[in-house]
Amino acid sequence: MEQKKIAGEKAVEYIKDGMILGLGSGSTAYYMIRKVGELVAKGMNIKAVATSKSTEKLAKELNIPLLSIDEVEKIDLDIDGVDEIDSDFNAVKGGGGALFREKMVANLAKEVIWIMDESKLVDYIGEFPLPVEILPYGYKHTLKALRDNFLNPVLRLKDGKTFVTDNGNYIADLHIGKPININNILKTLNNITGVLEVGLFINMCDRIIVGTDKGVKVIEKK
Repeated sequence: MEQKKIAGEKAVEYIKDGMILGLGSGSTAYYMIRKVGELVAKGMNIKAVATSKSTEKLAKELNIPLLSIDEVEKIDLDIDGVDEIDSDFNAVKGGGGALFREKMVANLAKEVIWIMDESKLVDYIGEFPLPVEILPYGYKHTLKALRDNFLNPVLRLKDGKTFVTDNGNYIADLHIGKPININNILKTLNNITGVLEVGLFINMCDRIIVGTDKGVKVIEKK
């Protein structure tokens, strides 16, 4: 956990007074959010858009002022975790099921930072199952279309029941294997009715912050 903690806390150094932040979700973002709460407690003027209900709950507990996605035109800085990322900054996200909201926030951000422990850095993305958010209506037909395209979908479960996202949808985890042919996968998924969003975040960030046993490593976009 120490790697996640130092990465999350390092990212807070890029926050400036008056910013509107995107607050990511997950175990690494947790440490970042707690640090943002400390900044607010010290008087820094910050407002934030949460990427999940769990993040929203934590932010409220820490008295971080929140805005809805529809109350902002732009976000100054988005800080979030990843499940996998390669050297070209192509990432897989959605292990926690918040990929739709995470991508919406990231797309609105002027600057994006991904935070992680060093296990998330990979040569090729694809070993971590690719999350896809799908509509519940007709989901069996969507899953069949995914299977017919050899994408090996597995409907995500939680506590023995179908996992439901904050948006009321389902997640299909695609067991494709690495390396992912990003262009082909996106083209295929964009043509399948019922697919709402894909957990591929292609070269969207400006820097990554990696926690290691030897300290924090910051890698800037080339």
